[in-house]
Amino acid sequence: MNLEVEVVSREIVQPSSPTPDRLRSYQLSSLDQIIPSIYNPWVMFYPEICDTEANKIKTSDQLKQSISKALTYFYPLAGRMALDNISVECNDEGIPFLEARVKSKLWDVTSNPVPSELNKLLPFDLYDDLEEFPMGIQFNIFECGGIGIGLCINHKIGDALSFFTFVNLWAAIARGDKKLVAPELGLASLFPPRDLSGLTLINLPKPKEKLINKRFVFSASKIEKIRGKCASLENQTRPTRVEALSAFIWSRFVAAIENLVTQFRESIKELDEEYVKKLQDGYNRIDYMTEITAGYGEIIVLSFTSLCRFPIYEADFGWGRPIWVCSAARNMMNLVVFIDTVDGKGIEAWICLKEEDMAKFESDDEILASIAAKSF
Repeated sequence: MNLEVEVVSREIVQPSSPTPDRLRSYQLSSLDQIIPSIYNPWVMFYPEICDTEANKIKTSDQLKQSISKALTYFYPLAGRMALDNISVECNDEGIPFLEARVKSKLWDVTSNPVPSELNKLLPFDLYDDLEEFPMGIQFNIFECGGIGIGLCINHKIGDALSFFTFVNLWAAIARGDKKLVAPELGLASLFPPRDLSGLTLINLPKPKEKLINKRFVFSASKIEKIRGKCASLENQTRPTRVEALSAFIWSRFVAAIENLVTQFRESIKELDEEYVKKLQDGYNRIDYMTEITAGYGEIIVLSFTSLCRFPIYEADFGWGRPIWVCSAARNMMNLVVFIDTVDGKGIEAWICLKEEDMAKFESDDEILASIAAKSF
């Protein structure tokens, strides 16, 4: 699948009302400070919304007017990163809103998605414009009248929960809901910003290696088999879907299954109240990683992040919920992102590996036996 996408308009959408002076500077928390600057990509697909020219204009206006109102609730997204890198200047300069035409049908994308092609539906390159725009939107219209709403939000300003809270509030405004719940933007009060002058922060430059991004779909029944297999090891209690699938993917990546579920479970258990208190007191996760890897030779990291159980299919702008939501090619080596399938029972694993590693991984017999036919 090769998508041909033409951007037909660009404009800046500003908040519908000015941000009060007392909120003009938004402090990043100590957790946000050490997060690498990179855009989180997201695309939501809806069928046959723009089947006429009138509907194209109506839908575009509806999205722009509602995003303008939503930005008054999430005002940092309409601002710019301050030079001190620990705050956002909430100056209401606004966000880019692009409108594009896709010379394909919606079904061509949803039936055979190619992660790298999905990036064409996004407003930015994931490594560009990070210091200028905290967020951007691209409104894509397919030949059949279906649409894809592509979003990018700087991860330093908005995590996954913030991301979906914003999207669902935006959708609620668009469909005319009156009972809106304003978000609480006060994480810095719990995790105050700190002096990081002596700390080398993680930098995520544009990768030089040839990376391959692919999507692997695991049905509910296959996940249950994987969970059962993991539970049988060392008489463990039954793992969660994410625990089991993480251990399975890791095992196929490094060919070492022993004790992996236990390691994942114990790592997750460490994220308790005591751990949160340590973070508030200045505990540094980067230093911790440096300590535990000291003395080893080459370190190969496989990172996992899970969006499972997040409200990713609730964004109803007035024309129903999306028929599919997806990520894109993140181009971060050895990264696994879990997303619920549309029925909420299976899991899509979006995986990025070096080209030679992906060739081995996707041809692994156990992987092939566990994924749906329309993966990759």
